[in-house]
Amino acid sequence: MTQGSVFAQDNTSGVACAVPPAVTPVNAPIVGSDEERLRANCRASLVACSRVFDGAELVRIGQWCQQRSAVGDEYGEGDIVQALEKKVAALLGFEAACFMPTGTMAQLILLRLHAEKGRSRAVGLHPSSHHVLHEDAAFELLDGLHGVMLAPWSRTIRGDDVRQAHANEPLGVVSVELPVRYTGQLQTWVELEDLKAACCERSIPIHVDGARLWDCAPAYERSLAEICRGFSSVYVSMYKTIGALGGAVVAGPQDLIAHARVWRHRHGGNEFTFFPYAASAAMRLDDTLAGIPTWVARAQRLAARLSKDPRLIVSPLPPPTSLFHIYLRAEPEALAARRDQIARERRIWVTHGFGTGRVPGYSEAEIHLVAESDSLSDEEAADAVLALLG
Repeated sequence: MTQGSVFAQDNTSGVACAVPPAVTPVNAPIVGSDEERLRANCRASLVACSRVFDGAELVRIGQWCQQRSAVGDEYGEGDIVQALEKKVAALLGFEAACFMPTGTMAQLILLRLHAEKGRSRAVGLHPSSHHVLHEDAAFELLDGLHGVMLAPWSRTIRGDDVRQAHANEPLGVVSVELPVRYTGQLQTWVELEDLKAACCERSIPIHVDGARLWDCAPAYERSLAEICRGFSSVYVSMYKTIGALGGAVVAGPQDLIAHARVWRHRHGGNEFTFFPYAASAAMRLDDTLAGIPTWVARAQRLAARLSKDPRLIVSPLPPPTSLFHIYLRAEPEALAARRDQIARERRIWVTHGFGTGRVPGYSEAEIHLVAESDSLSDEEAADAVLALLG
């Protein structure tokens, strides 16, 4: 089967890549942690990655595949996976792409490959980078790289940060997150182009941690391919924003992606079949991309509404994507208890958790509007967040 047929229009619904309707669940108790049970019973969510997967998701994947007479892959060689790779490569404006089981593996591979071509094993990073906070020093211990922090926590990486750091120590690669998850910030178009220029001038590969890159097109008023022009490689998540079971895709020049496939094998990531994950992403991709402008606009309205309440702080304001943060003067434990109460009473999941804010006395939480928020009105969403304050 060809790429076009796997992503073909659904003849029964007339909707491209339409997700089959949810199967009526068996009337049985939900097995899982207290939080999972609360999330599973919610009718809507104000944060991404809140859906609790059950057997109905696997049934939907099977129906989607059967509608297209699509079959699974073996070690990534098959219709669904290869069609998804080609589609993502085209969306991002690159020659090739490769499906990966996890974003952590995907990015470690690309950082290593870029650094090995360069003069240095120094990686230019933001202090809130996933590489720094959530990978147990993998880029250092597994790949012999070391991080150079290019900017303070409070702002994004800029071109002059690269110029200054590279003058002190040659950089082998720069990794930039678009948008920065822990601040919600995004470079302006002028700043982003200058960052690309700074790396190009010094022949430094620039890799994009695009876990939430899908959300950025409205802010720049440009296509994803235009945004990615000038980058050396890009990683995108298939479950963040898209809402699939899991997985990631890396995109770049043909030779780089060919080497990435070899390193996927070396990392033990060449699974016998990827198709349940790839199909879960493929059947959502088009609808998700179409929905992002609506979610960004909704997030901006919600942020503006919340910012009028003096009991909390919203940042950034306005949010450039559908992701922003709220800061509340309360202890994380008390806020978590209120969140759970809201989930029980209103069946709305407000956020995943609360951390101690960088300002003493404040806790922070993430709001990220995606498809799970579609059923809520602006008033319902704002009231649910403000209910955290008691």
